[in-house]
Amino acid sequence: MTARIFKLLAPEVFEPVGESWLLRIRAPKALARFLAYKGSITVNGVSLTVNQVQDPPALEGGCEISINLIPHTVTHTALGSLQVHHPVNLEIDTVARYVERML
Repeated sequence: MTARIFKLLAPEVFEPVGESWLLRIRAPKALARFLAYKGSITVNGVSLTVNQVQDPPALEGGCEISINLIPHTVTHTALGSLQVHHPVNLEIDTVARYVERML
């Protein structure tokens, strides 16, 4: 994925769920419009697929994304050292930015 660092955000959840790991990050309104179910996002340099997007009213236009990580990804990338409430580099898909610009 071609992207750039857009924001430093802190994961709200990073925990094992069954045989995988759940990563949940809240994104501000300015970033939320670029995030979609099954869309691409990069966290600390690792390209991932968004598994869920929620738009809770409390986030005032922001969203909360959930990403399912397989054990191999957690053990063989920088994501294994993630910690809740410690900032991560979040990058968005370049195509999403172009589509936003065209609309």
